[in-house]
Amino acid sequence: MGRGRCLVFGYSSGPRKLPPVMEAFFVSTGIVALAEIGDKTQLLAFLLAAKFRRPLPIVVAILVATIANHAFAAAIGTWITTMLGPEVLRWVLGVSFLLMAGWTLIPDKLDEDDTKLAKYGVFMTTLIAFFLAEMGDKTQVATVALAAQFHSFVWVVAGTTLGMMLANAPAVYFGDKIADRMPVKLVHRIAAVIFAILGVATLLGAGARFGM
Repeated sequence: MGRGRCLVFGYSSGPRKLPPVMEAFFVSTGIVALAEIGDKTQLLAFLLAAKFRRPLPIVVAILVATIANHAFAAAIGTWITTMLGPEVLRWVLGVSFLLMAGWTLIPDKLDEDDTKLAKYGVFMTTLIAFFLAEMGDKTQVATVALAAQFHSFVWVVAGTTLGMMLANAPAVYFGDKIADRMPVKLVHRIAAVIFAILGVATLLGAGARFGM
């Protein structure tokens, strides 16, 4: 199997409807946008918007922090593909996606350290706080797995970054007007289902090699 092919499709099922890079982009965008709803980094976006009331520098800082964070995560995912064989990688990714499905259903909340904002101005405070809050967060872990899954560093980072901005830009601009109206549980269930589908499909691709 070529490195440019998605591991979800470990077996031939006919012609693709989308080029692999577009598949990587759209899947990454959708799954991260859904997973980010109600996530601690979105809660941080609400907090920053209420504190500073300057949406533009906050959104730009979130964009820069996300690109840096997710580029680092995708680099790890790409590195992992060089360390593991295709079959082992499929099993690792399949189990990882299933674990992500369960993790997505767990309600998130801000740690106290995430709310201690540095006094460096709106942009730098947001940049530092958001970057640190995203470390080890579910959307960063998802980026690692997606980069390993699709073998497409640029398109995965572009997709996950867009997904983050789709979730966080409205949070910054509209704040409390939308906070209580978001169907967080429903969105998390949808995200969990997508992660589960990716996990099962990946494991089926691995199992097919052994007649499972």
